[in-house]
Amino acid sequence: MGRSLKKGPFVDEHLMKKVMISAEKKDKPVIKTWSRRSTIVPEMVGFTFAVHNGRKFVPTYVTEGMVGHKLGEFAPTRTFRVHGGMRKKEEEAPGKAPQAAPGAAPTAAPKAAPGAAPAAAAKPAAKPAKKEGGAK
Repeated sequence: MGRSLKKGPFVDEHLMKKVMISAEKKDKPVIKTWSRRSTIVPEMVGFTFAVHNGRKFVPTYVTEGMVGHKLGEFAPTRTFRVHGGMRKKEEEAPGKAPQAAPGAAPTAAPKAAPGAAPAAAAKPAAKPAKKEGGAK
């Protein structure tokens, strides 16, 4: 549920003071803030805020489309790790190449796109090492 219109948007006073001082000077430095709870108001459009996410400050440039949202919405606090699936299985067994199903036809090498540079020729196989024992 949203905030009552008669109350108006919540903006920390110290943050609003910094915005107003910068607007009067017509200077737009990066404004560092821990106030993730502050609502973005039209006076903040065009400023860059460094919003703290618990670990570091995330630079956020405020545009008109952000008005009405909170500053914290634009500085994620959690890093998303990929869910399970194929990637997780590949990480568990590094170095193993995926194998085709038994009885499947061998796959051909991919063809180059038309107009692409020719691929380098494959190197010949190495000669087998000679035995030291002589002929039997």
